[in-house]
Amino acid sequence: MRSSTRSSTLRISRSHRRSGAAKAAAAVVAGAMALTLTACGGDDDKDGDGGDTGTGAASSVQLPKLDGQKLEVAAVWTGPEQDNFTAVLDEFEKRTGAEVGYVPTGNNTSTFLGTKIEGGKPPNVAFLPQVGVLHQFAEKGWVKPMGAEAEAQLDKNFSKGWQELGAFEGKQYGVYAKAANKSLVWYNTAAFEAAGITAEPKTWDEFVQTAQTLSDAGSPAVSIGGQDGWTLTDWFENVYLSQAGPEKYDQLAKHEIKWTDPSVKEALTTLAQLWGKDELIAGGKAGALRTEFPKSVTNTFSGDTPSGMVFEGDFVAANINADTKAEVGTDAKVFPFPAVGDRSPVVSGGDVAVALKDDKGSQALLTFLASTDAAEIWAAQGGFISPNKEMNTDKYKDDVARDIGTALLKAGDSFRFDMSDQAPAAFGGTEGTGEWKALQDFLKTPSDVEGAQQALETSAAKAYKG
Repeated sequence: MRSSTRSSTLRISRSHRRSGAAKAAAAVVAGAMALTLTACGGDDDKDGDGGDTGTGAASSVQLPKLDGQKLEVAAVWTGPEQDNFTAVLDEFEKRTGAEVGYVPTGNNTSTFLGTKIEGGKPPNVAFLPQVGVLHQFAEKGWVKPMGAEAEAQLDKNFSKGWQELGAFEGKQYGVYAKAANKSLVWYNTAAFEAAGITAEPKTWDEFVQTAQTLSDAGSPAVSIGGQDGWTLTDWFENVYLSQAGPEKYDQLAKHEIKWTDPSVKEALTTLAQLWGKDELIAGGKAGALRTEFPKSVTNTFSGDTPSGMVFEGDFVAANINADTKAEVGTDAKVFPFPAVGDRSPVVSGGDVAVALKDDKGSQALLTFLASTDAAEIWAAQGGFISPNKEMNTDKYKDDVARDIGTALLKAGDSFRFDMSDQAPAAFGGTEGTGEWKALQDFLKTPSDVEGAQQALETSAAKAYKG
């Protein structure tokens, strides 16, 4: 990722170093925005406790009574994403009688949780935005295997690909309750109209030309949240996947080829076509490096001189809805990341929920998070998509989210997962170091492609060896 991420840090928006995760990533069809999609049917299972899901439908999952128990959940989300998730926790409290507290981890999720665990005070459940972190935690025995009830919901509601992402060495540890399509460009329709732009760009060359047209018309063209290094990894991954192809993508994700490979040079050179032109970036390169992800969104859909475009995942909608007056689908529209090579890329991310305590309450919450009920409640809040294949997609807050979410489901298991999320956290998921820092330095000096490659390889070699 994630993203993340972040008010929306996913880093959805960071696979893994081993064979299973090499295939992690959403190849959601590039034309997702143009598809006419039919909503999937909801879960008709009525073996639950008969309660209401909060969406008007009967419960599809049975949960234990947990009166008097206190649980803690940790995740990267803040702001509107945290508010949206709170609706899910509120329903869990209502059904079980448990009291659930939430604590944000900050961008360095693995460091935050590692400190808590080593101090003997881990949260009950945590959302990990990186597959690599899940594997590291599992190796240390910090995460607990899913119980039978949670696994039953997972088996029923998720495809094998998403199940495998939450497993390690034959044991199932987590559920990817929240996914992300991280290959989207959101644009301000008023800025496009003012610049006379009538068509969404489909190729990288058209995208750069669209940015130039916006700039020539007086609009800051592209808003970049460069202060959050994870956003820059997402830029690189989309360009690299489209240009170098899925085989090279998998090899680089596992560090089977080096970051000094010519394919990396080509991708960085392509990025420099945009990053190297101050007039195409809101606030220039220096301004981008001072801009956090949430601000990159509000810069595009509010203020006197909004930017024309901002790149990031479906979770951008949560910030648009919460922090601006723009209406998704009218004032704010979206198109797939432009094709650099033969086709547009689609990079997926996600947050995997795992139990850090081996108790009834933790397993009950995992069971709920794997259910259609939780997915539908969360979807109704906006800024969210789910890989839960049995959920009723009519529950999505708006048509844009429904199209993105349905396209993700239609992709099945043919997907590529966020590359930085597959890496060890020291390289792909730590603020101020590794890939995040190297790409921030590259944004500052886009002419130094060779220097960026060497910095990336030095950090990667150390992290993967460790």
